[in-house]
Amino acid sequence: MYSMTTSAVPSPRGPVTRKDVARFAGVSTAVVSYVVNGGPKKVAPATEAKVQDAIRVLGYRPNAAARALKLGSSETLGLIVPDISNPFFSLFSHAVEDAAAALGYALVLSNSDGNLAKERRNVRNLAARQVDGVLLASVLFEPDLEVLETADIPAVLLNQERDAPGFNSVGVDLATGARIAVEHLIGHGHTNIGLAMGTNVSGSTDGRELGWREALQEAGLPEGPIAYSAFTRPGGYAAGQRLLASVNRPTAVFATSDMQGIGLLRAIHEAGLSVPGDIAVASFDGSADSEYSWPPLTTVEQPVVAMAEAAVGALVGAGRGEKPRHRIFPTTLHVRQSCGCP
Repeated sequence: MYSMTTSAVPSPRGPVTRKDVARFAGVSTAVVSYVVNGGPKKVAPATEAKVQDAIRVLGYRPNAAARALKLGSSETLGLIVPDISNPFFSLFSHAVEDAAAALGYALVLSNSDGNLAKERRNVRNLAARQVDGVLLASVLFEPDLEVLETADIPAVLLNQERDAPGFNSVGVDLATGARIAVEHLIGHGHTNIGLAMGTNVSGSTDGRELGWREALQEAGLPEGPIAYSAFTRPGGYAAGQRLLASVNRPTAVFATSDMQGIGLLRAIHEAGLSVPGDIAVASFDGSADSEYSWPPLTTVEQPVVAMAEAAVGALVGAGRGEKPRHRIFPTTLHVRQSCGCP
């Protein structure tokens, strides 16, 4: 293997350039470019080893801005989620990063905190940085992305339960997933099933609430009490307190996110009640936290890896340039102890 000693290393003035690497390795700058960019021409293994060794010894770092200008691409995608501290969006973001990296793209992540003004500001910032595409888990069903359209930057909407005309989008059938979870609770003999429903700013009825209602109607059961709160642990805790204080206290509760479910568990335990003995619980998302709560939560899992790969593919992969479409993915019910199963 070709090797160099640091004693022979020159001391370039200023930043190390591609010319410095070429001179040190005894090759042309074009060959250095082929090695750094992985093509378009192949380089002999021995020559590539010399170039890589020169890069290592000199500490050369390619100029990302110059590369982007030459390629007409920043090789960067932007991702906006409501809250990265939510384990579901943390898992989703990681999956998006992996999918982007597999296609040679870096990821810039920002949080909207569920705030529309902050979401729009993040969109403008990403457009100004000329990213190659934006993945957005918006607080709105049909967000205003005119700034991206003007800059000719494609976008994909995440966490969408139905088609948003003109947009690429991915999501799951929230109503079907919720209905399956509530039907499972009904199968345990519960006839009074409450709902801890997350709030949003879109103004439309969430599919998880529709699924809860559909399951009860199909079983000929009355609707249990509803407590609206944020899709967070504190939100689930507050919802649990209200549901427990209800005159018509439910014997089972469906929480529309795992974070709400975990907050709900705390409220139930603090009230001196047991799960599932006094109140059974099921939730939605399938985050890792649901498996390690106590008791572990029965939850509806969303296939985040498959959704992330589809979303990134629609921006920079095989699906780029295709007619916008909505991709729906199936959910899976993971049965654990919180519903009453062994």
